[in-house]
Amino acid sequence: MLDLVAKKIFLTKGKGVHPDRLTSFEYALRDAGIAGTNLVLISSIFPPGCKVIPKAEGLKLIRPGSVTFAIYSRQESNEPHRLMAASVGIAEPKDKTKYGYLSEYVSFGETEKGEITSSEFQRMKKLLDDQN
Repeated sequence: MLDLVAKKIFLTKGKGVHPDRLTSFEYALRDAGIAGTNLVLISSIFPPGCKVIPKAEGLKLIRPGSVTFAIYSRQESNEPHRLMAASVGIAEPKDKTKYGYLSEYVSFGETEKGEITSSEFQRMKKLLDDQN
């Protein structure tokens, strides 16, 4: 039987700007470093024993054309200078034999930058900042 339980995951981020929605999404995937893969959106379980690895290490594990299982958050608008956000946070259990969660979040139409308040999103932000 094929084992499809993730052993390693990595976080990445991307931004795409273009009048065409699909082209903008392609640019975001390129910016994130994963444009050459076939993304399959999955639900948000962080598997037991799974390890978060640096982006550079994770990108070495995927090949162009490969099927890549992903959890992503996506936000789009055709309004110039619209403040919005899309992110994924990790909720890792203390007991690594248990599963955790990856949580998608989107923000749209807020008038000022909102603060990331949950500990899961603070951890995600640190991981993304450490990769760049």
